[in-house]
Amino acid sequence: MKLEENAALDAVGKVEQLNENQVKQVWSRCLAIIKDNINQQTFKTWFESTVPLKLEDNKLTIRVPSQFFYEWLEEHYYSLINRTLAEVIGENARLVYSVLVEDGPDELTRHAITIPSAKQVLGPPPTYHKDSLPPATSPTPAALAGRATGSFLNARYTFENFIKGDSNQLARAAAVAVANNPGGTSFNPLVIYGGVGLGKTHLIQAIGSHALNHQRADKVFYVSSEKFTIEFVDAIQSDRISEFSSFYRSINLLIVDDIQFFAGKEKTQEIFFHTFNTLHQFGKQIVLSCDRSPKELKGLDERLVSRFQWGLTADIQPPELETRIAILQKKAEDDGVELPQDVIEFIATHVTSNIRELEGCLIGLLAHASLKNEEITLDLARHVVKTVVGDIRAHVTIEDIQRTVSEYFGTPEDLIRAKTRKQEVVIARQIAMYIAKELTNSSLKTIGLHFGGRDHSTVIHAYQSVEDLMKTDERYSRTVQDIKKRLQLYH
Repeated sequence: MKLEENAALDAVGKVEQLNENQVKQVWSRCLAIIKDNINQQTFKTWFESTVPLKLEDNKLTIRVPSQFFYEWLEEHYYSLINRTLAEVIGENARLVYSVLVEDGPDELTRHAITIPSAKQVLGPPPTYHKDSLPPATSPTPAALAGRATGSFLNARYTFENFIKGDSNQLARAAAVAVANNPGGTSFNPLVIYGGVGLGKTHLIQAIGSHALNHQRADKVFYVSSEKFTIEFVDAIQSDRISEFSSFYRSINLLIVDDIQFFAGKEKTQEIFFHTFNTLHQFGKQIVLSCDRSPKELKGLDERLVSRFQWGLTADIQPPELETRIAILQKKAEDDGVELPQDVIEFIATHVTSNIRELEGCLIGLLAHASLKNEEITLDLARHVVKTVVGDIRAHVTIEDIQRTVSEYFGTPEDLIRAKTRKQEVVIARQIAMYIAKELTNSSLKTIGLHFGGRDHSTVIHAYQSVEDLMKTDERYSRTVQDIKKRLQLYH
């Protein structure tokens, strides 16, 4: 039975108690009107999780996930909701919230309390039951800032403009799988790790954008670990931990960036631990990023680290030459700039550590050319690269070294970066690491990343081993010097 067909509503302006399906029909009509007056993401975030419970005496009761939701709806959408109720039910329509609350952040069980819409109540303030929570005077600014804008995703970070290469192949493939089926794969959580400026933030945000744009998930939320911590502290100070917890546990796809910054923050780790457990238990997708493998993270609770390892951990390594060239070409194309091929190859050859520096060189090149009205040439590229990455020792890159060492020993180049412990490969790898430290400005960490993601201590050990052998083995020393001469001759 449709509401407009109810004679009692027209005659008396009142609706007797309706059955469950009829109440759903009434609220569906209200939601249809609300949806036409706000953007899609806002509607999904704040209204799709509401559940109509009953309609009695023109009083519509809806359930919301937390007091946080109740306050937000009252604060920002009261007028819209009120107009909609009047249109669908009648001028005397009133709204009542059934709010799910918890006893504390560690509790998974929740119970409901009833709160009338505060702005719709005339006369004395409403009387609450002893176990009810009165509405807070206003949402905490730091905790609530920007929530209505949606998921905090950067529209530029998509799979379409993420350049795929050998260095990120596994991470990207896993990200696409998760984006197409959030919570439905064994990659939960998906942890993507790697050094600074390698595209971790781009990739994890691309997951959220794809899931939203293709209707794979409705409630998607991206947050940095720093922002999560700040909001949690604000929630403690304003006694709103329950609302904070309820909001994060209502997300279907939660993306948290730079989890290494949770280190040392015990209370933040505790709340995130319970949030993680709840989301995972209900099949919600969790995506995380950090600067190293979870098992190498220091200052984190072991039980939290163990959960980070439940799903898939995928690393992103520094991009190889071909990928760096492709990144520069795509960036130049997006900026509407045509760059000479030799300039692109020069920048890609000498900027090897991360994508951020690569893009920084391109921006610097375009800035010099436009501000000084200069033509983009190889000489200008040399000047810009030197400004960004410092002095280029003999213009030698780690990849040049790997290639030259590989050719010298007749060892496949990919084996030098692999985990194999074959003696002949270990010798070639250690010499390559030694020369990389000698002839490039790369840090120990960067060198290690180029050799299969090895730790900086491995590079130190290789350097010391080669140096010691060169002092005692003349033939070995000559081999190292020959390789260095080849590199310096052709660069």
